[in-house]
Amino acid sequence: MTHDVVVIGGTGVDTTVYVPALPLPYADTHTVPPVRDRIGNTGSGVALGCHALGLRVLIVDLIGDDPQGRLIREHFAVRGIDAGWAHAPQGTRRSVLLVGPDGRRTSLFDPRAEPGERLPRELYLDAVRTARHVHVSITDFSRHVYPDLAGRPAATISTDLHDWNGDDEHHRDFALSSGLVFLSAAALGDRREEVMRGILGAGRAETVVCTAGADGCHVLDADGLRHFPAAPLPGPVADSNGAGDAFVSGFLYGRLRGRPVDECVRLGALAGAHACTVPGTHESPITAEALSART
Repeated sequence: MTHDVVVIGGTGVDTTVYVPALPLPYADTHTVPPVRDRIGNTGSGVALGCHALGLRVLIVDLIGDDPQGRLIREHFAVRGIDAGWAHAPQGTRRSVLLVGPDGRRTSLFDPRAEPGERLPRELYLDAVRTARHVHVSITDFSRHVYPDLAGRPAATISTDLHDWNGDDEHHRDFALSSGLVFLSAAALGDRREEVMRGILGAGRAETVVCTAGADGCHVLDADGLRHFPAAPLPGPVADSNGAGDAFVSGFLYGRLRGRPVDECVRLGALAGAHACTVPGTHESPITAEALSART
């Protein structure tokens, strides 16, 4: 089977806590709505989002033999999404998400990273040779997959740097080895354009997309730097978790359908706006039918 998208790494489990305010004021005890464990982390979001849009997806990752790992396996299996799992002795990556009444969140991320760990090549090598697109999550071991992608056109490899500040070394291999680079403006301040141009000029990137929440996004490519507005929300804000990953899945959906960049941005923005109105992180990604109805 030829997959439309192979996602490398980035699964995990989110424990979501809806809190009365952010930042959370100190108190010995806060009474909160039911605390839930849900499928989470960036690779899950891209894979589930692309699958909901009708793309053929494979996800591969290291996960633990623990309740969180079983939750992940079952979530993908029930949806019929191809997956390849290798054992992570240190356990499955986890996040605790504190979500305020306005949908904003603070994430407490436990990466469970082990020095020297690698993703077994047999999980992904044949698939990435034939896949239409490969998305590399910024889990540390995923950087070692790039040599196996060297023969692919740069435009068919993407990554999401999330809230990179433009300096931390962890993100640099991903930024310079991918042809399509997503990142958030959250930690860039007035360096946004400088960092985007640095990515475009120093590595394989052909397109850099910097999302800015309600302020839309900025795209830098051979046609220059352009700003695009955010899509209107289709309902009240419930939870902003997963909006960035939804944007990526919508953008990739457009890219794989041969749409121009401005249309890919529009599809990504609509998918991200949908995610903000749905509780949880990746439980109800937008479908192709719903996305088409909103374009």
